[in-house]
Amino acid sequence: MTRISTVDVHGATLSVESFGDEDAPLVLLVGGTTMLSWPDALCERLAAGGRRAVRYDLRDSGGSTTVDPENPGYTLRTLAADAAGLAAVLGGGRPAHLAGIGVGGMVAQVAVLDRPEAFGALTLAGTRAVAPGPPDDDLPDHDPAAMSALFARPMPDWADRAAVAEYAAGGAEILGDDPAAARARAARVWDRTPGTAPPVHLANQLGMVFSRLDCTPRWRERLPGIAIPTLVVHGRHDRFFPVGNGEALAREIPGARLLVLDDAATALPAAAAEEVAEAMLTLGRRPLRVTGGSTPGRPGSR
Repeated sequence: MTRISTVDVHGATLSVESFGDEDAPLVLLVGGTTMLSWPDALCERLAAGGRRAVRYDLRDSGGSTTVDPENPGYTLRTLAADAAGLAAVLGGGRPAHLAGIGVGGMVAQVAVLDRPEAFGALTLAGTRAVAPGPPDDDLPDHDPAAMSALFARPMPDWADRAAVAEYAAGGAEILGDDPAAARARAARVWDRTPGTAPPVHLANQLGMVFSRLDCTPRWRERLPGIAIPTLVVHGRHDRFFPVGNGEALAREIPGARLLVLDDAATALPAAAAEEVAEAMLTLGRRPLRVTGGSTPGRPGSR
């Protein structure tokens, strides 16, 4: 059973979808940028494992407050504060397990660093330790051939649901993801987008609003200060944030565990839901089985 509702935090109304018992320990899933970045199957498996899984849309996406995606009047730290606010409202007074995917993983890192008392565990999926833009010299950047192919395509008519879905499918094929799954997800995102304004659809489908945020100050140097159980999940074939970004996170967060999904690229596939959910459910209770010949992350810093 799922429940869709809204929660008001820090002057914004955020759309949330809840799976499982409302009294169960909270796993708060930060969208990247919409909640549908987290597969249904993963949320359902977390709920079956005795958790209340709540995924939500960031500001200017999905059913959350939409003002002006081209000129967001907030910062990355505002989004991090939103996560802490949601955890306080939904967590029943207990620290939440915070999970972020893609750009949501950046939000999650800053949230845990800024409000450590609000969270008891952290999962970071398909993300990196620096803001949008050029990465640090030791971090792999986006695959140049994939980026060239992505940006060479003409934008779709954002008012045309089918065209938007096909655009997403084409992008998934370039990135090594499942085109059929991307097409279906894009159609669902389109259905949840308020209005027909192109900037709003662009923000929902591509998350471009995030590239316009003030993401200072840097937080990578603070990662060794994270003192809660942490899981880093990354697709081995990720062409957007190559796997070296996940490996760096796992090295720099003390005691972090790295789970590399051998058959995944940029998106988190539904087929990996069982493996990822099991790792999340057992985080902090016993050693994580690491796949694909990867090694657990080690404590460290830059």
